Amino acid sequence: MSIQNSYKDLRIIFMGTPEFAVASLDALLKAGCNIVAVITVADKHAGRGMELQESPVKKFAVAHNIPVLQPEKLRNPQFLSKLKGLNADLQVCVAFRMLPEVVWSMPPMGTINLHGSLLPQYRGAAPINWAVINGENETGVTTFKLKHEIDTGDILLQKRFPIEHGDTAGTVHDKMKEIGAALLVTTVKEMAEGNLKESPQLISADKNLYHAPKIFTETCEIDFNKPIDKVYNLVRGLSPYPAAFTFLNGKKLKIFESAPIEKKPIIDPGKYETDGKTYLQFACSNGYLALTELQLEGKKKMFIEDFLRGYRF
Repeated sequence: MSIQNSYKDLRIIFMGTPEFAVASLDALLKAGCNIVAVITVADKHAGRGMELQESPVKKFAVAHNIPVLQPEKLRNPQFLSKLKGLNADLQVCVAFRMLPEVVWSMPPMGTINLHGSLLPQYRGAAPINWAVINGENETGVTTFKLKHEIDTGDILLQKRFPIEHGDTAGTVHDKMKEIGAALLVTTVKEMAEGNLKESPQLISADKNLYHAPKIFTETCEIDFNKPIDKVYNLVRGLSPYPAAFTFLNGKKLKIFESAPIEKKPIIDPGKYETDGKTYLQFACSNGYLALTELQLEGKKKMFIEDFLRGYRF
């Protein structure tokens, strides 16, 4: 394909679903990119009233008069025909789903993906969560070209940023979506100008390769036999969703915010101490986890003082 005169000349299809992807779509539009269509998940019935819910990306696209496609199956012949008819030069994928080759290989410039880690580290569905759970002090975003194996394509650009001690998966997510959006715009511009060189993902023999698999319920249950830093990082890495949990008198207790206390416990791991007014802390193998924001099964989320005011041990 011949290089475009400007990135604004590119016909771009955007694929994404959650709020994280909206930041990228917004940034591309504000940069003057020509988004000819958006592809997102089908509307789903959800919530207490089982009302039909639209994805954040669809809501944004509709509000900005961008055509939306919502295929149930990405190999559907009718969908593929519509996709081909859009004559896109480039496809951009952010927090969507795994694409079949017939989709990602369709545009002349291919399909680029924005991933929430410094690839090849943390390939998988939950890179933000696992980086925080593992106690990393740095993460980043990567733009890369899609190919067969998930998150293995050639790297285009990367941007690093620190994970602070008090960060949660939620705060890292909010920083990352803006940093990633800016990197994506730069990637599109550089690609249009022919300035980007694709680099294969290099896996160093002397460095551990961490993965980021989907988070399951068993991942979220706290094992207080572990050291305090591991328990504290688990809480951070699962907050605000799906949230780490334990049990308090037989009821599930989600923990959203906590503080580590590095003091040798005088009670067994998993047991708790409280004054009934200001603190509730669980013993770990070498310290205490002091709860600051929590939610007991059947109750609303609240700060520890409010919780203790109404709870009877």
